[in-house]
Formats: sequence, structure tokens, C-alpha cells
Amino acid sequence: MTKTPVLALLSVISLPAFALVPPDYHEPANNFRAEIEAGFQLNTGNTDSSSFNGRTKLIYDTTKATQEGTIKGYYAADDEGTTAERYDLQYQSNYKLSKGYVYGRGDFIWDQFGSYTNIYTVSSGYGFDAISTGRTKLSLEVGPGYRYNLPSDTEDDPHPNAEKDVIIRTAAKFEQKIHEYTTFNADLTAEIGENNNTVALDIGYKNTLFQDWAFKVGVNMKYTEIVPEGSEQTDTITTFNLLYTFQ
Repeated sequence: MTKTPVLALLSVISLPAFALVPPDYHEPANNFRAEIEAGFQLNTGNTDSSSFNGRTKLIYDTTKATQEGTIKGYYAADDEGTTAERYDLQYQSNYKLSKGYVYGRGDFIWDQFGSYTNIYTVSSGYGFDAISTGRTKLSLEVGPGYRYNLPSDTEDDPHPNAEKDVIIRTAAKFEQKIHEYTTFNADLTAEIGENNNTVALDIGYKNTLFQDWAFKVGVNMKYTEIVPEGSEQTDTITTFNLLYTFQ
């Protein structure tokens, strides 16, 4: 006789919970993903120097569009003062079509010690996935754009004029998942203009350490055909960072 009231009471208690969480309920898809990475080096003794680099990447991906923004910072100093200081801001918006996507993109670089101290590029165009499998992805992009370059001062030209150029931008973005814990990325971008041409290669090798933490090696190389007198045509940045991914 005591079992019947208990079963009835349990049924009454479970009804609200069943109403709040139906059996076919699924968590909503999370369209947001972020990566944060940083590396620091400090040398003392015969040579006192320090360097720091950081990167934050935010991605919001839906069925209709993808928004992607990246911020990078590089800093180095020694006994005599700052030797490198650069900040990069990149933003791209893709609107998905039945085949491929159209995009709008902005790249902004402030480099205190570079051959060009300010580089601003805006572009738009069409892109598509040439390869898209579980482990391999290759995206190709092409479109027109506009580039603004401000050369660094020199003794011969302490107040240089900015260079303004209409460009054609092409890009190839490759990603290979070597195995469950290791990923290789390579982005190749070329900007062809009437006054100057550039080619940039950004390579990354990421190995997951545990859960959302990974070790990443990155190499960024940029070749500029025409540079101010006394400047190098090729700039290379190599980084060794700890990376955290969350979504």
C-alpha cells in the first residue's frame, strides 16, 4: 500500500522536468570559435634582450556567412632600446553562395621598424573550396583591391610620400590535419599592383598537448618587390607559442 503513493509522487515530480527538457532536446550549435596564442623570450647575462608576440583569432560561422578577425602583435628590445614593434589587424567577411562565397577583406599593418611603416589594404572578390575533405582543405580567392603604403623615413627622404595602388589579390589557404593532434596550415597571398608587387607566406604547425592547449610553430615571410633604399625586400618572423582554443 505504501508503494502506490510513492510512485504517484515521483510521477508528479518528474512531469515538470520532462516538460522543461524533452527527450529529443539537443544543445544548440556553437558557431563561435576563438584562438589565443602567445610567446615570450627573455635573455640576461652577456646580452639583455626580450621579445614578445601574441595573436588572437575570432571566428563566427553560420549557414549563411563567416566572420573572421585576427589581431597580431610583435615586440622586441635589447640594451639599447626597442628593436621591433609591429601590429597586424585582419578582418574578412564571407557570404556563402550555393557554390563558393563572395568576400570583403581588410588588412592593416603598423610596423615601426619595417620598410613600410603603414600598410592598409582593402579587397573583395570570390572564393571557393577547391578541396574539402575530413583532413584536407584548400580554398582559393581572387579579387580587386586598393593598397596604401607609407614608406619609412630615410636620410635622403625624411618625409616620404605615400604610395597608393589598385591591386589584384589572389590567395590560397591550405589546411592539412596530419592526425588527430597535429595540424599544418599554409596561406599564400599575392598582391599585384601597377607600382609594386608583394607575396606573403604564413605557415603554422600546431600540435595539441592536452585538451584545448597546443604548441605552435609559425613562420611568416613577406617579399616586397620595391622597397625604400637601405631596406630588405624579404621580412621573416618565426614564432614558438603556446595556443589555447575555446568555443
